Amino acid sequence: MTVVTAERITTADQAVRIAAELAEAFAAGAVERDHSRRLPHEELDQLSASGLLAITVPAEFGGADLPPSVVAEVVRILAAADPNIAQVPHSHFVYLNLLRLAGTRAQRHDYFGKVLAGARVANAQSERGGATVADISTVLRLDHDTTVADAESSQDDVTGDAVSARIEARRFVVEGTKYYCTGSLFADVLAVLTRLDDPQGVSGLEPGEYVAFVPALEPGVRIVDDWDALGQRTTGSGTVEFAAVKVGCEQLVARASAVNAPTGYGAFAQLLHAAIDAGIARGALEAAAEFVRTRSRPWFEAEVANAADDPLVVQRFGELAVAVAAAESTLVVAGAAVDAAVRPRVEDGHSDAPGDGAQASIAVATAKILADRAANEVSAAIFEVGGTRSAAAEHRLDHFWRNARTHTLHDPVRWKYQHIGRAVLHNRPPPLHGVI
Repeated sequence: MTVVTAERITTADQAVRIAAELAEAFAAGAVERDHSRRLPHEELDQLSASGLLAITVPAEFGGADLPPSVVAEVVRILAAADPNIAQVPHSHFVYLNLLRLAGTRAQRHDYFGKVLAGARVANAQSERGGATVADISTVLRLDHDTTVADAESSQDDVTGDAVSARIEARRFVVEGTKYYCTGSLFADVLAVLTRLDDPQGVSGLEPGEYVAFVPALEPGVRIVDDWDALGQRTTGSGTVEFAAVKVGCEQLVARASAVNAPTGYGAFAQLLHAAIDAGIARGALEAAAEFVRTRSRPWFEAEVANAADDPLVVQRFGELAVAVAAAESTLVVAGAAVDAAVRPRVEDGHSDAPGDGAQASIAVATAKILADRAANEVSAAIFEVGGTRSAAAEHRLDHFWRNARTHTLHDPVRWKYQHIGRAVLHNRPPPLHGVI
């Protein structure tokens, strides 16, 4: 496990302040890390030590229990400085949310405790071979050795408690290959999306999708540093292979109760993606303004001494600033909607009324569209407002566009428009899955 002395953050103000301090430090080396593809091991250790990775741990387990809106603001601040570092803990927060929603108390106590001590969780979710991204071929199957042991012991004790104990003691095997595993090169624990096919019911578990929490150094796990995208180059998004990796029931969390119910699970995950894009947009806008103020020459027809005084350049910056402000503002609105969806509401003296997951998903879809648009527009407009010299390789301004273009490919915003339109025209809630 990552060895750090993690601070304990207790308030939203503290989290935002620490994020801003780290962002300033991370920004200083972001361009060089991108250029040389130097993985941010030291920076992520600082992030773990800061306590920011534990801010969603529930209060009953010793955490700050900060809401999604605060997590989104922390991610946005980090992304404005280095969106690679900001993306690494995305899955970390998402799978802690899965534990909160669907894990047993023992699982939550175990993994939340590890996170409070500085551990990092990364995803091993996506695959390449299926017809769509939703097709999962990584299998979870009962280990043969435990099946034999169960068969031998079943004749001795058939009480309900004994059967439950045998099921809990069973071991399983994970087999498969995952791609685009963001943060895997820095992880202590891998959250592996698997499929259990058990038509005969011999495993004692319901068939379906399970997330297996697997130590990154477990025998049979192989993490390959092969991520070669044009942007987000230092996110540690390698390929991970699982060859007969053994796991116990205590490492398995059924995904259905979190994903196939109006829990706000998908909205929370998407909110953080929108925060990354909004952060890229803000970082690109600030870099563009600095370049125009200090390096650009004015176009001769403007008849001004400084490029920053060209009225057409001023106009364009106004347009870009509005795009960024719109993305940031809708992110705040979406954060509030997700907060309401994932936290119980108090109604008629009861504090267990569910939030509006559909409203949260639509709000986040809106924020995601505007953040996607702002990140790609502003990062491309750097060259438009900066002039020819801004394209010189020495300035390395292309990393904003490469990061924006790469990260916004995660899931298509064209489907966000579909879900928003159906909600408006037909009052139809968006589907229940992890990306809306």
